[in-house]
Amino acid sequence: MNPLHILQRWRKTNPKTDEEAELGSLMLEEEIEQYDHDMRILSAQSPASEEKLQRKARKVIQTAAEDSLQRMHAIRLGRCPDCGHHVRQHLFASICDHCGWHTFEVPRQGGVRVHLASGAAPVEGERAYVVKTGVVLVVVNDVVQAKIPTTSVSWIEYLWEQGELGSRHRQVLDRMSLLCAWCNQEANPEADGFHMAQVAFGSSQERYCFCCDDCYEAFRKMYPARVHRNCYERDCTTCNLCMKRYSDDEDGIRMLAKDYLKVVRQSRSGAEHG
Repeated sequence: MNPLHILQRWRKTNPKTDEEAELGSLMLEEEIEQYDHDMRILSAQSPASEEKLQRKARKVIQTAAEDSLQRMHAIRLGRCPDCGHHVRQHLFASICDHCGWHTFEVPRQGGVRVHLASGAAPVEGERAYVVKTGVVLVVVNDVVQAKIPTTSVSWIEYLWEQGELGSRHRQVLDRMSLLCAWCNQEANPEADGFHMAQVAFGSSQERYCFCCDDCYEAFRKMYPARVHRNCYERDCTTCNLCMKRYSDDEDGIRMLAKDYLKVVRQSRSGAEHG
């Protein structure tokens, strides 16, 4: 009998579950065929074998999710998830200059340009992936257009367009929810009188924002600086009396987004459409 007819008959007698249907939408055609082949082998043995494999797969996914959350918590605390040192956080990138760990966003519109070590014409694409096997995959229209050994790559250029950069910054500002640390009213970082202070009342450095001069001064009077740790006046780069989460050499508004970026509340979005 034709193998295709065998597969079709097996599908009729073994309908897909919702989980399998969702999985199929994420798999390539060759992977789907391999999946069906393996499922036929397991089904011929015993249903228990399939359930055991599914439990193992869920365990792997759960462990990966826990590791991912642990790394994200370390980044939120301003620390490198690999070595624990201070991470320099920017709006679209986080970089540890101690061990080299980094993560960054790439343009959605501009694409990439891979420059070759040989000096030949660069390879352009929508996105480039540097994978651990030692190659760079260049993707165009969801298709891998080029597979280049990393030894043949000189450098990768990300083609950011000014329009996309401006659009992203506006989206960030629209989604930011900054509250004054004194009056708890919304604070506008672009308004006159806006203040931002990095203070360590305990062992860890914290960041506070104020909507106006009066709120800033009231906060300072209520919480005066310690004699040995004058956070209001001292430059953080010259001080080592607390656990650093931020540094002074960063552009303030871009760094604020790392802490205060939130999804716009339903009531707020509803008012805009009303």
